[in-house]
Amino acid sequence: MKNFILIAFIFVCFSTFGQDSYEPTGLLTELLRAPEIAVITDSEPEFGWIFPQQGVSQTACQILVASSPGLLQEDKADLWDSGKMQSANSQNISYRGKKLQPNTSYWWKVKVWGENSYESKYSQAQKFITGDLNQNKEWPGQSKWVQFEEEKWVAEDRQMASFFSLLPVTFEKSSANSWFADFGKAAFATLDIRVTAKKEGERLIIFLGERKNFDFTVNKNPGVSNIGFYKYETVLKKGTHNYQVEIPRHDARYPHSQKLAPFYPEVLPFRYVEINGTENMEVNSVVQKALFYYFDDEASHFESPDNNLNKVWDLCKYTLKATPFLGVYCDGNRERMPYEADAYIQQLGHYSVDREYSAAQYTAAFLIAHASWPTEWQMHSVMMAREHYMYTGDTEFLATVYDDLKKKTLIDLAREDGLISTRTGKVTPEFLKSIHYTGEGFRDIVDWPAGTPVGKKQASNAGPTPEGERDGYVFTDYNTVVNAFHFYALNCMSEIAGALEKKEDADFFKTQAKKVQASIMKNMFNKENGIFTDGIGTDHSSLHANMLPLAFNLVPQENIKSVAEFLKTKGMACSVYGAQYLLEALYNAGEAEYALDLITSESKRSWINMLNVGSTMTTEAWDEYYKPNLTWNHAWGAAPGNIIPRRLLGIQPLDPGFKTFTVNPQPTGLEELEIRVPTIRGGIECSLNSNAGLWEMDLSVPGNSEAFVLIPSELNNILVNGENHTPASQIHYLGMSRNLLQLKGGNYRISAKK
Repeated sequence: MKNFILIAFIFVCFSTFGQDSYEPTGLLTELLRAPEIAVITDSEPEFGWIFPQQGVSQTACQILVASSPGLLQEDKADLWDSGKMQSANSQNISYRGKKLQPNTSYWWKVKVWGENSYESKYSQAQKFITGDLNQNKEWPGQSKWVQFEEEKWVAEDRQMASFFSLLPVTFEKSSANSWFADFGKAAFATLDIRVTAKKEGERLIIFLGERKNFDFTVNKNPGVSNIGFYKYETVLKKGTHNYQVEIPRHDARYPHSQKLAPFYPEVLPFRYVEINGTENMEVNSVVQKALFYYFDDEASHFESPDNNLNKVWDLCKYTLKATPFLGVYCDGNRERMPYEADAYIQQLGHYSVDREYSAAQYTAAFLIAHASWPTEWQMHSVMMAREHYMYTGDTEFLATVYDDLKKKTLIDLAREDGLISTRTGKVTPEFLKSIHYTGEGFRDIVDWPAGTPVGKKQASNAGPTPEGERDGYVFTDYNTVVNAFHFYALNCMSEIAGALEKKEDADFFKTQAKKVQASIMKNMFNKENGIFTDGIGTDHSSLHANMLPLAFNLVPQENIKSVAEFLKTKGMACSVYGAQYLLEALYNAGEAEYALDLITSESKRSWINMLNVGSTMTTEAWDEYYKPNLTWNHAWGAAPGNIIPRRLLGIQPLDPGFKTFTVNPQPTGLEELEIRVPTIRGGIECSLNSNAGLWEMDLSVPGNSEAFVLIPSELNNILVNGENHTPASQIHYLGMSRNLLQLKGGNYRISAKK
């Protein structure tokens, strides 16, 4: 896999998250940054930490676990003293001490050794709390709410959301008896308001909304959309008092809709507040009580000379902060239901903007046990498991869900040549049970929403044209998009099997993937025009039938150019979900400039359009025109949140848990770029000044990791920290090449010129 990533990625000011510290930082228990505000249900929890850069690479560690913080202050442990363990592993170290008791608090700390006789101090202690260690869960990974005290609740094995008090950006009296507040951004929130009333019984009317009118009022006509809006009325007491808007409980009736825990007041998305009262009152203040999942705003950063690109980054990052308020990835405020494809894009984005893994892991586990209806979505579960492993190095989760993941590849739908279909009688009750799908209408989706047939009235959840967001895709029994996903899911499953040392399975899934690739090229690729058709039995070629094979590195190198040129004739002929794969495909083909044009576009099918219409989170569709019942808070539209770090800057894990990673920028005319990317091993920081004849890069590589930096080969005069540097190797792809530099933990100034 390492060689594949290196080849595919060819085109594809320093604060270091505590890395200047002489002790380990960023401690994790069960992948939780703050286990003291959660409970864990693993009787042998895993520990991890950020290794100090000064030690370069870890050679040994010592872990102490105690029943009180006082013991640790004396460097003593009554539960586990690991002694000095000769180990390079700084993540996912399993507890091996005395038996832990349920419902008990513990503390741990670690010291490490590294290169050149480096020895650290002990880290600060971290507290963790065990819950019920012997419970029988309804499904692997289930997380329940646990009550500590009367008003103190926590979640099992994941972090939780908390309320933050946000003041308005503007708050003014808009008329004699009306007030208007703008909080700058929408949030899932309720409202606190402080009002002085001259007499008892005065009536106050409050409107909350995501959209406003031009006259300092909240838009009160959402139509069929699900853009946030709510009207609240209350009667005031005499004098000055605080009031909180009481929002009815959200009650979406979809199969797996999530409900806010009962100890939280209900929230809805709003940015604007309109208040209408009487001459007998004065509104003193308003506060947006915003509910955010545990989030570190400083964990990530991006800046470029392109103002639109910066706006898109900020839009996506904020979306990824604001939308997991339920502690699980959901599809927006209408359904509040997890879907596999939505969750995969949100997972990649969340990993790219914060060092947070529990929400993604819980969501992946939930979806494995609670499948949604689209064929392709099932295979996203395998993809999520693979990304979890690559970003964390955690194999425990893979082992827990391994048998289910094999079924989620949909290999049981395969015919002899490996191709799968949902239309050939193999979707039996037994098959549906095996993938944990309990509904009806299991079928291919390709993209969403569908279009409106000629002569038919547009439905609220449909596009206005017959093509919809599917570029006129022709559905056949054997579907190119479905089988491209199947190919990639098999490759992911091979990696997962390899991680669990199941060599026979790993070889089987790899062989099966090659068989599917050969069958797709034989049956679904038009050799005359060099592009893919939508499936067996049609000569129609859509954007989707071509972007998915290219995104998944299924296309032979000699055919990449023709497929990429076809994609460039189509523009953004897909949904905000499909944009993830279109951008992946373009970067795989070396079309970074065109990909950047799409990201920064101001057309109706763009992220800038989302901002222009007034949203502050990514929307469910490009515009109400394309899906009238859309929401303005849907993270499946946040693809640039992961594409910018992963593909524009080329920062991705090469080995699991970022033991090694790539830095392969494709700046395409962006002469100055700055980025901070969180990883489980610490933050990667990169600033790049580049032109055709010179690249100057400042790079911070976390301790106990190694960067594989790729620089254009024509820039062959290379200095690293002022000294001449010989590349480790040179890599060639699509007629171009890159020099490869391998750099261990530390801070580097790289200069490369002709």
